[in-house]
Amino acid sequence: MLLPLFLALAAPAAPADDAALKARVERLLTASPVIDGHNDLPWEIRTKYDAKVEAVNLNKDTSKLPLPLQTDIPRLHRGHVGAQFWSVWITADNLGPRAVEMTLEEIDIVKRMVGAHPAVFELAGTAADIRRIAGSGKIAALMGVEGGHQIDGRLSVLRRYHDLGVRYMTLTHTLSLPWADASTDAPRSGGLSAFGRQVVAEMNRIGMMVDISHVSDATMAAVLATTKAPVIASHSSARALDDAPRNIPDDLLTKIGANGGVVMVNFYPSFVSQAWRNWDKARTDYAKSIGASAESYGANAAAALIAWERTHPEPIVTSATIADHVEHIARIAGKGAVGLGSDYDGINGTAPRDMTGVDGYPALFVELARRGWSDAELAGLAQGNILRVMAQAEAVAASMAGMPPIDATDRP
Repeated sequence: MLLPLFLALAAPAAPADDAALKARVERLLTASPVIDGHNDLPWEIRTKYDAKVEAVNLNKDTSKLPLPLQTDIPRLHRGHVGAQFWSVWITADNLGPRAVEMTLEEIDIVKRMVGAHPAVFELAGTAADIRRIAGSGKIAALMGVEGGHQIDGRLSVLRRYHDLGVRYMTLTHTLSLPWADASTDAPRSGGLSAFGRQVVAEMNRIGMMVDISHVSDATMAAVLATTKAPVIASHSSARALDDAPRNIPDDLLTKIGANGGVVMVNFYPSFVSQAWRNWDKARTDYAKSIGASAESYGANAAAALIAWERTHPEPIVTSATIADHVEHIARIAGKGAVGLGSDYDGINGTAPRDMTGVDGYPALFVELARRGWSDAELAGLAQGNILRVMAQAEAVAASMAGMPPIDATDRP
């Protein structure tokens, strides 16, 4: 029986068929697998397993290990990951020649991990490499240096990292440098010093993407005024939704969109949920008051903290929370300016409830499909946007091929 027209117009839309959405996402991600901008597995292997790649069986579910991880090969496949930027991060308090040594050790972990699984991983250096490797069914492996302290103030070191396969550098981590300011430390350079501008220029010349995650607002603005190539934020979210200093405010999201860059959304609850961030601060304050460590979560936490959590329930973070950030960045900067930089194995505590490891990406894509994102927009989020930025960085480098390496005379 036909409904009267006014009743038909007033009737709510039928809920999307989740099975159909999941099938659609499976097809989409099979054709356009995810490129993730940031994963900290190398550091976890270093600290939890004494840098012994052979001690970690990535062919099995690593979430069940005594020292659990958020990454393994079966879950990478279930998550439809086609390329991963592995972070070769070291803590910001490691400075000088030792910082360079430690970074080389991190690069070695990545290369040994790839070498141990030749049927699964292959090192990539260009956007074309990623397309070819992912098209073959393997996972393209790339690297990003997470902090300008890791070059020890030397552009020669920056160039050698590029030679070894590093394709982006985050200008700072948590501490400010003499040439670039961090979002979580007092400023030292007022954005970028003269040497900082030389770093950006040299990264443009060699085709290394400039990463503005972790840097201060002033440094972001200075980079955008300096760079000849689009930038990335390898693992950042929207400050309008979560007032974390390292998230990006709307005015700078707009400028990143105009620059042609891409913001790769972080999945860490502290950077996507203001409620979780507030809860974690209260939990940390309580831990300090009783002399307990707040670094452990769940069953590994101190008994008093577990008791505190019973009366202070942890706010729930899900794929819908991540989708809110994706949509906000897309609304401000454009759907071509958003990607994914999970921060898996850098997430301390609980990951989003339905995205606990690298198999979690499909849940996000189902949520966005439910919200009306087209296949083309989802494919851009998965890989197209970051591939475009990477190709543009390569094109800028090609246009500067006749220029000699920058000789930094005012090294900090």
